[in-house]
Amino acid sequence: MPHFSPDIGPDDYATWLSALDPLDPLSLYLHVPFCKKVCWYCGCNMKLSARYQPIADYAATLRKEIGLVAGYLPTRMRVSHMHWGGGTPTSLSESDLGHAMEVIDHHFSFASDAELAIESDPRTLSGDMIKHLAGLGFNRASFGVQEFDPQVQLAINRVQPPDMVRASVDGLRAAGIANINFDLIYGLPHQTVGTLTRTIELCAAMRPNRVALFGYAHVPWMAKAQRMIDAAALPGAAERLAQAKAASEALVAMGYVAIGLDHFAVPDDPLALAVRQGTLRRNFQGYTTDTATTLLGMGATSIGRTPHGYTQSIAETRAWTRAVEAGTLPIAKGCALTADDTLRGWVIEQLMCNGRVDLAAAAAQHKAPLGWYAEVETDLAQMERDGLIYRDAAHRITMTKAGAPLVRTVAAVFDAYLRAKAAQHSVAV
Repeated sequence: MPHFSPDIGPDDYATWLSALDPLDPLSLYLHVPFCKKVCWYCGCNMKLSARYQPIADYAATLRKEIGLVAGYLPTRMRVSHMHWGGGTPTSLSESDLGHAMEVIDHHFSFASDAELAIESDPRTLSGDMIKHLAGLGFNRASFGVQEFDPQVQLAINRVQPPDMVRASVDGLRAAGIANINFDLIYGLPHQTVGTLTRTIELCAAMRPNRVALFGYAHVPWMAKAQRMIDAAALPGAAERLAQAKAASEALVAMGYVAIGLDHFAVPDDPLALAVRQGTLRRNFQGYTTDTATTLLGMGATSIGRTPHGYTQSIAETRAWTRAVEAGTLPIAKGCALTADDTLRGWVIEQLMCNGRVDLAAAAAQHKAPLGWYAEVETDLAQMERDGLIYRDAAHRITMTKAGAPLVRTVAAVFDAYLRAKAAQHSVAV
Protein backbone atom coordinates (compact mmCIF):
# COMPACT_ATOMS: atom_id res chain seq x y z
CA MET A 1 0.00 0.00 0.00
CA PRO A 2 2.76 2.57 0.61
CA HIS A 3 3.48 2.38 -3.10
CA PHE A 4 -0.06 2.88 -4.41
CA SER A 5 -0.31 5.90 -6.69
CA PRO A 6 -3.12 8.44 -7.27
CA ASP A 7 -2.34 7.99 -10.97
CA ILE A 8 -4.65 4.95 -10.78
CA GLY A 9 -8.26 6.11 -10.56
CA PRO A 10 -11.90 5.39 -11.41
CA ASP A 11 -11.37 5.09 -15.16
CA ASP A 12 -8.64 2.48 -14.73
CA TYR A 13 -10.79 0.48 -12.34
CA ALA A 14 -13.78 0.63 -14.71
CA THR A 15 -11.60 -0.76 -17.51
CA TRP A 16 -10.24 -3.52 -15.29
CA LEU A 17 -13.72 -4.55 -14.12
CA SER A 18 -15.14 -4.75 -17.63
CA ALA A 19 -12.19 -6.90 -18.74
CA LEU A 20 -12.75 -9.64 -16.13
CA ASP A 21 -13.42 -13.17 -17.34
CA PRO A 22 -17.15 -13.70 -16.71
CA LEU A 23 -16.53 -17.39 -15.92
CA ASP A 24 -14.04 -16.73 -13.12
CA PRO A 25 -15.30 -16.52 -9.54
CA LEU A 26 -14.52 -13.45 -7.50
CA SER A 27 -14.44 -12.38 -3.86
CA LEU A 28 -16.09 -9.48 -2.08
CA TYR A 29 -14.76 -7.38 0.78
CA LEU A 30 -17.12 -4.86 2.38
CA HIS A 31 -15.78 -2.34 4.88
CA VAL A 32 -17.86 -0.79 7.67
CA PRO A 33 -15.66 1.71 9.55
CA PHE A 34 -17.94 2.27 12.55
CA CYS A 35 -17.45 0.99 16.09
CA LYS A 36 -19.45 1.52 19.28
CA LYS A 37 -16.26 1.59 21.38
CA VAL A 38 -12.68 2.65 20.59
CA CYS A 39 -9.88 0.12 21.09
CA TRP A 40 -6.69 2.11 21.65
CA TYR A 41 -4.40 -0.38 19.88
CA CYS A 42 -6.43 -0.25 16.64
CA GLY A 43 -4.78 1.09 13.50
CA CYS A 44 -7.75 0.43 11.21
CA ASN A 45 -9.88 3.04 9.53
CA MET A 46 -12.72 3.38 12.01
CA LYS A 47 -15.14 5.99 13.34
CA LEU A 48 -16.91 6.22 16.67
CA SER A 49 -20.58 7.09 16.27
CA ALA A 50 -22.82 7.97 19.19
CA ARG A 51 -25.84 8.16 16.87
CA TYR A 52 -27.06 5.58 14.38
CA GLN A 53 -27.97 8.00 11.59
CA PRO A 54 -24.38 8.31 10.22
CA ILE A 55 -24.18 4.52 10.11
CA ALA A 56 -27.52 4.29 8.31
CA ASP A 57 -26.36 6.90 5.78
CA TYR A 58 -23.16 4.94 5.22
CA ALA A 59 -25.13 1.72 4.69
CA ALA A 60 -27.30 3.43 2.07
CA THR A 61 -24.22 4.64 0.18
CA LEU A 62 -22.62 1.20 0.42
CA ARG A 63 -25.68 -0.32 -1.23
CA LYS A 64 -25.32 2.18 -4.07
CA GLU A 65 -21.63 1.36 -4.45
CA ILE A 66 -22.37 -2.36 -4.74
CA GLY A 67 -24.70 -1.65 -7.65
CA LEU A 68 -22.24 0.84 -9.16
CA VAL A 69 -19.36 -1.66 -9.16
CA ALA A 70 -21.57 -4.49 -10.45
CA GLY A 71 -22.64 -2.29 -13.34
CA TYR A 72 -19.12 -2.37 -14.78
CA LEU A 73 -18.82 -6.16 -14.67
CA PRO A 74 -19.31 -8.16 -17.87
CA THR A 75 -22.11 -10.23 -16.32
CA ARG A 76 -23.69 -11.25 -13.01
CA MET A 77 -20.64 -12.98 -11.58
CA ARG A 78 -20.22 -15.79 -9.09
CA VAL A 79 -18.80 -15.15 -5.59
CA SER A 80 -16.64 -17.74 -3.83
CA HIS A 81 -15.76 -15.70 -0.72
CA MET A 82 -17.31 -12.70 1.00
CA HIS A 83 -15.83 -10.92 4.01
CA TRP A 84 -17.36 -8.05 5.99
CA GLY A 85 -14.67 -6.16 7.92
CA GLY A 86 -14.22 -2.95 9.82
CA GLY A 87 -14.60 -1.33 12.22
CA THR A 88 -17.46 -3.48 13.37
CA PRO A 89 -19.82 -4.61 10.58
CA THR A 90 -22.41 -5.69 13.14
CA SER A 91 -22.73 -2.04 14.14
CA LEU A 92 -25.18 -1.99 11.21
CA SER A 93 -28.78 -2.61 12.16
CA GLU A 94 -30.30 -5.94 11.25
CA SER A 95 -32.38 -4.14 8.63
CA ASP A 96 -29.45 -2.34 7.00
CA LEU A 97 -27.28 -5.45 6.94
CA GLY A 98 -30.17 -7.42 5.47
CA HIS A 99 -30.81 -4.81 2.77
CA ALA A 100 -27.13 -4.82 1.82
CA MET A 101 -27.21 -8.59 1.45
CA GLU A 102 -30.32 -8.29 -0.73
CA VAL A 103 -28.46 -5.91 -3.05
CA ILE A 104 -25.49 -8.30 -3.19
CA ASP A 105 -27.79 -11.22 -3.99
CA HIS A 106 -29.36 -9.18 -6.77
CA HIS A 107 -26.06 -8.34 -8.47
CA PHE A 108 -24.04 -11.50 -7.73
CA SER A 109 -24.57 -15.22 -7.33
CA PHE A 110 -22.92 -17.26 -4.59
CA ALA A 111 -21.14 -20.55 -5.15
CA SER A 112 -22.73 -23.44 -3.25
CA ASP A 113 -19.66 -23.73 -1.03
CA ALA A 114 -19.03 -19.99 -0.68
CA GLU A 115 -17.54 -18.72 2.56
CA LEU A 116 -19.52 -15.81 4.06
CA ALA A 117 -17.55 -14.28 6.91
CA ILE A 118 -18.14 -11.28 9.16
CA GLU A 119 -16.18 -9.58 11.92
CA SER A 120 -17.94 -8.72 15.16
CA ASP A 121 -17.38 -7.57 18.73
CA PRO A 122 -18.55 -9.79 21.61
CA ARG A 123 -19.07 -6.67 23.74
CA THR A 124 -21.90 -5.52 21.48
CA LEU A 125 -23.09 -8.63 19.61
CA SER A 126 -26.70 -9.40 20.53
CA GLY A 127 -28.59 -12.66 20.38
CA ASP A 128 -30.98 -11.19 17.82
CA MET A 129 -28.09 -10.18 15.56
CA ILE A 130 -26.64 -13.70 15.84
CA LYS A 131 -29.92 -15.19 14.63
CA HIS A 132 -30.05 -12.61 11.84
CA LEU A 133 -26.52 -13.45 10.67
CA ALA A 134 -27.41 -17.13 10.51
CA GLY A 135 -30.55 -16.33 8.53
CA LEU A 136 -28.52 -14.30 6.04
CA GLY A 137 -26.26 -17.29 5.36
CA PHE A 138 -23.09 -16.29 7.17
CA ASN A 139 -21.00 -19.34 8.03
CA ARG A 140 -17.88 -17.82 9.65
CA ALA A 141 -17.46 -15.12 12.32
CA SER A 142 -14.32 -13.39 13.61
CA PHE A 143 -13.61 -11.82 17.00
CA GLY A 144 -10.73 -9.65 18.13
CA VAL A 145 -9.89 -11.34 21.42
CA GLN A 146 -6.35 -9.89 21.61
CA GLU A 147 -5.62 -10.70 25.29
CA PHE A 148 -7.68 -11.74 28.33
CA ASP A 149 -5.45 -10.32 31.08
CA PRO A 150 -7.46 -7.58 32.90
CA GLN A 151 -4.52 -5.18 33.19
CA VAL A 152 -3.72 -5.48 29.49
CA GLN A 153 -7.40 -5.05 28.57
CA LEU A 154 -7.62 -1.84 30.58
CA ALA A 155 -4.42 -0.55 28.96
CA ILE A 156 -5.87 -1.03 25.46
CA ASN A 157 -9.47 -0.06 26.35
CA ARG A 158 -10.96 -3.40 25.35
CA VAL A 159 -12.49 -5.04 28.41
CA GLN A 160 -14.15 -8.35 27.52
CA PRO A 161 -13.96 -11.19 30.06
CA PRO A 162 -13.64 -14.76 28.75
CA ASP A 163 -17.26 -15.54 29.67
CA MET A 164 -18.45 -12.70 27.43
CA VAL A 165 -16.54 -14.10 24.45
CA ARG A 166 -17.66 -17.64 25.22
CA ALA A 167 -21.31 -16.55 25.25
CA SER A 168 -20.95 -15.11 21.74
CA VAL A 169 -19.14 -18.20 20.49
CA ASP A 170 -21.75 -20.53 21.96
CA GLY A 171 -24.57 -18.39 20.56
CA LEU A 172 -23.10 -18.38 17.05
CA ARG A 173 -22.54 -22.12 17.02
CA ALA A 174 -26.02 -22.80 18.39
CA ALA A 175 -27.40 -20.72 15.52
CA GLY A 176 -25.47 -22.78 12.98
CA ILE A 177 -22.44 -20.53 12.41
CA ALA A 178 -19.90 -23.17 13.32
CA ASN A 179 -16.69 -21.59 12.06
CA ILE A 180 -15.14 -19.12 14.51
CA ASN A 181 -11.94 -17.09 14.11
CA PHE A 182 -10.03 -15.39 16.94
CA ASP A 183 -7.43 -12.65 16.57
CA LEU A 184 -4.71 -12.46 19.23
CA ILE A 185 -2.05 -9.77 19.60
CA TYR A 186 1.38 -9.92 21.23
CA GLY A 187 3.51 -6.92 22.14
CA LEU A 188 0.71 -5.11 24.01
CA PRO A 189 1.27 -2.89 27.07
CA HIS A 190 1.88 -4.83 30.30
CA GLN A 191 1.68 -8.10 28.35
CA THR A 192 4.01 -10.96 29.28
CA VAL A 193 4.64 -14.48 28.07
CA GLY A 194 2.59 -15.65 31.05
CA THR A 195 -0.49 -13.52 30.32
CA LEU A 196 -0.44 -14.46 26.65
CA THR A 197 -0.10 -18.20 27.20
CA ARG A 198 -2.92 -18.05 29.76
CA THR A 199 -5.05 -16.25 27.17
CA ILE A 200 -4.29 -19.01 24.68
CA GLU A 201 -5.36 -21.64 27.21
CA LEU A 202 -8.68 -19.85 27.69
CA CYS A 203 -9.13 -19.47 23.93
CA ALA A 204 -8.31 -23.11 23.24
CA ALA A 205 -11.07 -24.16 25.65
CA MET A 206 -13.51 -22.39 23.29
CA ARG A 207 -11.87 -24.17 20.35
CA PRO A 208 -11.95 -21.47 17.66
CA ASN A 209 -11.40 -22.99 14.23
CA ARG A 210 -8.74 -20.43 13.35
CA VAL A 211 -6.43 -18.17 15.32
CA ALA A 212 -4.46 -15.26 13.86
CA LEU A 213 -1.50 -14.10 15.95
CA PHE A 214 -0.35 -10.56 15.15
CA GLY A 215 2.32 -8.31 16.57
CA TYR A 216 1.14 -4.94 17.84
CA ALA A 217 2.57 -2.09 15.75
CA HIS A 218 2.83 1.11 17.82
CA VAL A 219 2.45 3.94 15.30
CA PRO A 220 0.71 6.76 17.22
CA TRP A 221 1.70 9.28 14.54
CA MET A 222 -0.60 7.38 12.18
CA ALA A 223 -3.20 5.83 14.52
CA LYS A 224 -4.36 8.61 16.86
CA ALA A 225 -6.09 6.28 19.34
CA GLN A 226 -2.70 4.70 20.09
CA ARG A 227 -1.65 7.95 21.77
CA MET A 228 -3.66 6.73 24.76
CA ILE A 229 -1.26 3.80 25.20
CA ASP A 230 1.70 4.24 27.54
CA ALA A 231 4.71 3.50 25.34
CA ALA A 232 6.79 2.80 28.46
CA ALA A 233 4.55 -0.19 29.21
CA LEU A 234 5.23 -1.84 25.86
CA PRO A 235 7.49 -4.91 25.81
CA GLY A 236 10.87 -4.61 24.10
CA ALA A 237 12.04 -6.46 21.01
CA ALA A 238 13.38 -9.47 22.92
CA GLU A 239 10.15 -9.72 24.92
CA ARG A 240 8.05 -9.50 21.74
CA LEU A 241 10.06 -12.30 20.19
CA ALA A 242 9.65 -14.45 23.30
CA GLN A 243 5.89 -13.82 23.30
CA ALA A 244 5.54 -14.71 19.62
CA LYS A 245 7.55 -17.90 20.08
CA ALA A 246 5.72 -18.98 23.25
CA ALA A 247 2.30 -18.30 21.72
CA SER A 248 3.10 -20.25 18.58
CA GLU A 249 4.41 -23.22 20.56
CA ALA A 250 1.38 -23.16 22.87
CA LEU A 251 -1.09 -23.19 19.98
CA VAL A 252 0.69 -26.08 18.27
CA ALA A 253 0.83 -27.99 21.57
CA MET A 254 -2.94 -27.56 21.85
CA GLY A 255 -3.53 -29.23 18.50
CA TYR A 256 -3.52 -26.31 16.08
CA VAL A 257 -1.72 -26.51 12.75
CA ALA A 258 0.68 -23.63 12.08
CA ILE A 259 -0.32 -21.82 8.89
CA GLY A 260 2.41 -19.73 7.31
CA LEU A 261 3.75 -16.84 9.33
CA ASP A 262 0.97 -16.00 11.79
CA HIS A 263 -2.14 -18.17 11.44
CA PHE A 264 -3.22 -21.40 13.12
CA ALA A 265 -6.13 -23.74 12.44
CA VAL A 266 -7.69 -26.95 13.69
CA PRO A 267 -6.55 -29.91 11.56
CA ASP A 268 -9.85 -30.30 9.66
CA ASP A 269 -10.28 -26.60 8.87
CA PRO A 270 -10.09 -25.72 5.15
CA LEU A 271 -7.03 -23.56 5.89
CA ALA A 272 -5.14 -26.56 7.27
CA LEU A 273 -6.30 -28.69 4.33
CA ALA A 274 -5.00 -26.01 1.93
CA VAL A 275 -1.56 -26.25 3.53
CA ARG A 276 -1.46 -30.00 2.95
CA GLN A 277 -2.72 -29.62 -0.62
CA GLY A 278 -0.38 -26.74 -1.49
CA THR A 279 -3.27 -24.38 -2.33
CA LEU A 280 -2.86 -21.86 0.51
CA ARG A 281 -3.14 -18.21 -0.59
CA ARG A 282 -2.51 -14.84 1.04
CA ASN A 283 -4.26 -11.49 0.54
CA PHE A 284 -4.84 -8.27 2.49
CA GLN A 285 -6.86 -10.13 5.11
CA GLY A 286 -4.07 -12.66 5.71
CA TYR A 287 -3.91 -16.36 4.83
CA THR A 288 -6.91 -17.70 2.97
CA THR A 289 -8.28 -20.60 0.94
CA ASP A 290 -9.65 -18.12 -1.60
CA THR A 291 -8.27 -18.90 -5.06
CA ALA A 292 -10.19 -16.13 -6.87
CA THR A 293 -7.92 -13.75 -8.79
CA THR A 294 -10.30 -10.82 -8.25
CA LEU A 295 -11.24 -9.27 -4.91
CA LEU A 296 -13.73 -6.42 -5.11
CA GLY A 297 -13.31 -4.00 -2.21
CA MET A 298 -16.33 -1.85 -1.34
CA GLY A 299 -16.72 0.75 1.35
CA ALA A 300 -14.46 3.61 2.43
CA THR A 301 -10.73 2.72 2.43
CA SER A 302 -11.37 -0.81 1.11
CA ILE A 303 -8.67 -2.50 -0.95
CA GLY A 304 -9.35 -4.63 -3.99
CA ARG A 305 -7.44 -6.51 -6.63
CA THR A 306 -8.04 -7.63 -10.20
CA PRO A 307 -5.56 -9.43 -12.47
CA HIS A 308 -4.70 -5.96 -13.79
CA GLY A 309 -3.87 -4.26 -10.50
CA TYR A 310 -4.73 -3.11 -6.99
CA THR A 311 -7.13 -0.35 -5.98
CA GLN A 312 -7.95 1.45 -2.75
CA SER A 313 -11.12 3.41 -2.17
CA ILE A 314 -11.28 6.90 -0.73
CA ALA A 315 -10.66 6.73 3.03
CA GLU A 316 -12.61 9.78 4.20
CA THR A 317 -16.26 8.73 4.42
CA ARG A 318 -17.75 12.04 3.29
CA ALA A 319 -15.53 12.19 0.19
CA TRP A 320 -16.27 8.51 -0.49
CA THR A 321 -20.00 9.24 -0.20
CA ARG A 322 -19.81 12.20 -2.58
CA ALA A 323 -18.07 10.09 -5.22
CA VAL A 324 -20.60 7.26 -5.03
CA GLU A 325 -23.56 9.64 -5.02
CA ALA A 326 -22.11 11.23 -8.18
CA GLY A 327 -21.99 7.80 -9.84
CA THR A 328 -18.18 7.65 -9.78
CA LEU A 329 -16.20 4.63 -8.68
CA PRO A 330 -14.64 5.93 -5.43
CA ILE A 331 -11.04 4.97 -6.17
CA ALA A 332 -8.35 7.12 -4.54
CA LYS A 333 -5.22 5.29 -5.67
CA GLY A 334 -3.86 1.97 -6.85
CA CYS A 335 -1.15 0.11 -8.66
CA ALA A 336 -1.24 -1.36 -12.16
CA LEU A 337 0.50 -4.74 -12.26
CA THR A 338 3.29 -5.36 -14.74
CA ALA A 339 4.46 -8.80 -15.83
CA ASP A 340 7.42 -8.36 -13.46
CA ASP A 341 5.05 -7.52 -10.58
CA THR A 342 3.03 -10.67 -11.23
CA LEU A 343 6.16 -12.82 -11.30
CA ARG A 344 7.51 -11.36 -8.07
CA GLY A 345 4.11 -11.54 -6.41
CA TRP A 346 3.89 -15.24 -7.22
CA VAL A 347 7.35 -15.88 -5.74
CA ILE A 348 6.56 -13.89 -2.60
CA GLU A 349 3.25 -15.69 -2.09
CA GLN A 350 4.92 -19.10 -2.48
CA LEU A 351 7.46 -18.22 0.19
CA MET A 352 4.87 -16.76 2.54
CA CYS A 353 2.43 -19.66 2.11
CA ASN A 354 4.63 -22.70 1.59
CA GLY A 355 8.03 -21.68 2.96
CA ARG A 356 9.66 -22.58 -0.35
CA VAL A 357 9.72 -21.54 -3.98
CA ASP A 358 11.04 -22.92 -7.25
CA LEU A 359 12.60 -19.97 -9.06
CA ALA A 360 13.08 -21.95 -12.28
CA ALA A 361 9.41 -22.89 -12.31
CA ALA A 362 8.51 -19.25 -11.64
CA ALA A 363 10.56 -18.15 -14.64
CA ALA A 364 8.97 -20.76 -16.90
CA GLN A 365 5.42 -20.05 -15.72
CA HIS A 366 5.78 -16.29 -16.21
CA LYS A 367 7.91 -16.45 -19.37
CA ALA A 368 10.90 -14.75 -17.76
CA PRO A 369 14.63 -15.52 -18.18
CA LEU A 370 16.02 -17.84 -15.51
CA GLY A 371 18.38 -15.17 -14.24
CA TRP A 372 15.64 -12.60 -13.61
CA TYR A 373 16.52 -12.49 -9.92
CA ALA A 374 20.26 -11.84 -10.38
CA GLU A 375 19.94 -8.49 -8.58
CA VAL A 376 19.07 -10.25 -5.31
CA GLU A 377 21.69 -12.97 -5.55
CA THR A 378 23.98 -11.25 -3.05
CA ASP A 379 21.15 -10.97 -0.50
CA LEU A 380 20.14 -14.60 -0.98
CA ALA A 381 23.72 -15.77 -0.55
CA GLN A 382 24.01 -13.84 2.71
CA MET A 383 20.72 -15.25 3.99
CA GLU A 384 21.95 -18.74 3.16
CA ARG A 385 25.15 -18.11 5.12
CA ASP A 386 23.04 -16.82 8.00
CA GLY A 387 21.09 -20.09 8.01
CA LEU A 388 17.74 -18.57 7.04
CA ILE A 389 17.32 -20.43 3.75
CA TYR A 390 18.62 -23.46 1.88
CA ARG A 391 19.22 -23.33 -1.88
CA ASP A 392 19.86 -26.20 -4.27
CA ALA A 393 21.29 -26.48 -7.77
CA ALA A 394 17.77 -26.56 -9.27
CA HIS A 395 17.13 -22.94 -8.19
CA ARG A 396 14.83 -23.90 -5.34
CA ILE A 397 14.72 -21.92 -2.09
CA THR A 398 13.49 -23.48 1.17
CA MET A 399 13.12 -21.69 4.49
CA THR A 400 15.02 -23.34 7.32
CA LYS A 401 13.42 -23.88 10.72
CA ALA A 402 15.50 -21.01 12.11
CA GLY A 403 14.57 -18.77 9.20
CA ALA A 404 10.82 -19.51 9.15
CA PRO A 405 9.87 -16.70 11.59
CA LEU A 406 11.68 -14.25 9.28
CA VAL A 407 10.03 -15.37 6.06
CA ARG A 408 8.69 -11.84 5.50
CA THR A 409 12.28 -10.55 5.44
CA VAL A 410 13.31 -13.16 2.88
CA ALA A 411 10.24 -12.51 0.73
CA ALA A 412 10.92 -8.76 0.82
CA VAL A 413 14.16 -9.35 -1.09
CA PHE A 414 12.05 -10.02 -4.19
CA ASP A 415 9.92 -6.87 -3.77
CA ALA A 416 11.18 -4.40 -6.36
CA TYR A 417 9.20 -1.56 -4.77
CA LEU A 418 10.87 -2.00 -1.39
CA ARG A 419 14.27 -2.13 -3.05
CA ALA A 420 13.60 1.07 -4.96
CA LYS A 421 12.09 3.10 -2.14
CA ALA A 422 12.04 2.61 1.60
CA ALA A 423 8.56 2.58 3.16
CA GLN A 424 7.33 2.60 6.73
CA HIS A 425 5.75 -0.65 7.79
CA SER A 426 5.12 -2.65 10.92
CA VAL A 427 8.07 -4.46 12.46
CA ALA A 428 8.72 -8.03 11.35
CA VAL A 429 8.15 -9.52 14.81
